[in-house]
Amino acid sequence: MPHALLVSGSLGQGHDVMAQACADSLRARGWTTATVDAMALLGQRAGAVGEAVFRRLLDLPGVYDAFHFAALRPGARPALLADAAARTRLVPALRELVARQRPELVVSVFATATAAVNRLPRRAGGPAFRHLVLCTDVTPHRLWVQEGTDLFLVTSEVAACAVRRYRPEAAIAVLPAPLRAPFYHPPTRAAARAEFGVPPDARCVLLMSGSWGLGPLARTATDLADAGPHVLAVAGRNRELERRLRHAAGHRPRLHPFGYTERIPALMTAADLVVTSSGDTCGEARALGRRLLLLDVVQGHGRDNLQHELELGHADVTSARPADVVRTALAALDRPAPPPSAGASPEGWRTGFAAALAQVGLG
Repeated sequence: MPHALLVSGSLGQGHDVMAQACADSLRARGWTTATVDAMALLGQRAGAVGEAVFRRLLDLPGVYDAFHFAALRPGARPALLADAAARTRLVPALRELVARQRPELVVSVFATATAAVNRLPRRAGGPAFRHLVLCTDVTPHRLWVQEGTDLFLVTSEVAACAVRRYRPEAAIAVLPAPLRAPFYHPPTRAAARAEFGVPPDARCVLLMSGSWGLGPLARTATDLADAGPHVLAVAGRNRELERRLRHAAGHRPRLHPFGYTERIPALMTAADLVVTSSGDTCGEARALGRRLLLLDVVQGHGRDNLQHELELGHADVTSARPADVVRTALAALDRPAPPPSAGASPEGWRTGFAAALAQVGLG
């Protein structure tokens, strides 16, 4: 059977979700797959330092914006130096993996992996493979777009233009964003509400902000529940946020706290409104026909993604201040829900992905 190596990165949950979607589609076509974490390949210490630096950049208002727009987007020297430093560690680790697994296909869903994969020899005695890059950002920055990539998979025409900014002749496929398998077969609204203890006729909000739980979600969740709606509040992997949510829920019956959970499809189905940061969660909510309220908490590429979500419609935006979130959420609950998006069917992604494989000679 043909084999594919998928290279993800553990900065947030989105990269792993895309890697899983690709793996599911490949296995359905008879492939075997393996997924590796580029941050782990950097080594325990270097990977931990890289994640800590990224988190710190996000914590300082405007700092990651400056790095993204002034360094990552144009490919300025600081970004290229950071990429080169990561590459010195990644290339040997990836070379060993490729030599051992001998994949016909490598898919990078993490920018740091892109240049490293393209430095691997594909001929002259080394394994021959095709390299695809999947990026769901609306404007992929310079490090995503490297010489040697056989095909770029993006989810909008705007993103295709961003790729051509750096490689005008690049081969690009525009596909619907893939969803995790449970989103294609969600439970009924009645079943989801019964599971989480939400009355059938109550107004209900799902509140989440990535796997890191960015922003003042605990205060927002309590204020929103006190204002009347049931609130399904997801802390992700933020243990301190989960602790605070569970404590607050002790005397608020309309507040339903969760830590990291695989039940997001059911939680979205139970909700009337999804309050979240910009990212792949937005496509999941749209596939289920849920209105969005976007928290402006992700700097850099998050700013671009947020503006694109607003352009798509059925979405509002708010600052992360609890009072602003509550006021805007209550208004958004009175607006009609959208129909499920085209991404609700797996056929768009599967057909496009199959065509992409055929385009690089692997169909």
